[in-house]
Amino acid sequence: MARIVMKFGGTSVADLERIRNVAGRIKAEVDRGNQVAVVISAMAGVTNQLADYADQSAELYDLREYDVVVSSGEQVTAGILAIVLQDLGVSARSWLGWQIPIRTNDAHGNARIEDIDVTEILRRFDDGQVAVVTGFQGIDAQGRVTTLGRGGSDISAVALAAALDAERCDIHTDVDGVYTSDPRIVAKAHKLDRVTYEEMLEMASQGAKVLQTRSVEIAMKHRVRVRVLSSFENSSGTLIVDEDEIVEQAIVSGITYSRDEAKITLTRVPDRPGAAAGIFGPLAEAAINVDMIVQNVSVDSDETGITFTVTKADLERAVKVLEGLRDSLEYGDLLSDPNVVKVSVIGVGMRSHVGVAQKMFSTLAEKGINIQVISTSEIKVSVLVAEEYTELAVRSLHSAYGLDAA
Repeated sequence: MARIVMKFGGTSVADLERIRNVAGRIKAEVDRGNQVAVVISAMAGVTNQLADYADQSAELYDLREYDVVVSSGEQVTAGILAIVLQDLGVSARSWLGWQIPIRTNDAHGNARIEDIDVTEILRRFDDGQVAVVTGFQGIDAQGRVTTLGRGGSDISAVALAAALDAERCDIHTDVDGVYTSDPRIVAKAHKLDRVTYEEMLEMASQGAKVLQTRSVEIAMKHRVRVRVLSSFENSSGTLIVDEDEIVEQAIVSGITYSRDEAKITLTRVPDRPGAAAGIFGPLAEAAINVDMIVQNVSVDSDETGITFTVTKADLERAVKVLEGLRDSLEYGDLLSDPNVVKVSVIGVGMRSHVGVAQKMFSTLAEKGINIQVISTSEIKVSVLVAEEYTELAVRSLHSAYGLDAA
């Protein structure tokens, strides 16, 4: 007997027919003798519709009430799935976040899980009952409903798997696993059988949409084995595991890209202590996340240029913040460019191999692609290029690192 957490996203439960398909998959796990907890999302499009209702209700609204509204979609899906399971002869009941309870902080709209009490679920496992749990939601110390942010059902599923000490957390979605790159761009991209937590974390944070970044962080922290697989096909999916479980690690596992980037350049910034703090401090206070940063220092001048990236959604706010600081920062020009893309090469094998970055730079140079910004980590090299070169850059790098032939 194994203990499994199964998570189904919005496209997997988009209508009653698909919910019945999900119920059949759950029944198959139960018939194998496994203890099963299911984390469910709202039907596809429902959360967006609920958010639109809140947005249209008032220009400024109480985020606590917003969470009440947008969390209701999961309640409907969980109840319907429990009914369908019962109709199939499977003992099941639905659980809302506050009923378990899933305790979170009070950051409404983007709360973080602090504790999950699984005592009652475990007791009911012994009676053969399936727990159908609403994803995306919890409860704060004041007893108010909270939501975990976009992709929050992934977070709920992995956190629940950790609390239950589950053998595995299966994330059922509309893709059949994690690929070496986006198959819509790279025809020769192929599915990875296994990928490490660190690689998946980098892939998720650098543009891959398979898993929510915070869910991968939780999986890595608690060593929860996660499997990504399709709700609509029978495939083995991709297993996300500790590095020790992968016998031979590829130098590069994947090429990702993110279109959600915008570039800001400040010219003729006085080259003095505190200049960078004067720029990035106010941006942080405005809750604007800065990603890639490069500073150009001139040896014959007391001025410097600073280029950095923010999300496209934050570009307008970032420009307004910096324009308001023009007198104190004393910079020359403020240039912004939303037509850029970040392309990343990722792989744990990069730790023990040299020349990975050089191959990336030479490959892009051969294709006439100019690199605007570079950032690196232990298992990742990212570059910022003009958006028009996205497909050419990704395909060229996929070939250069031998991923086409894998």
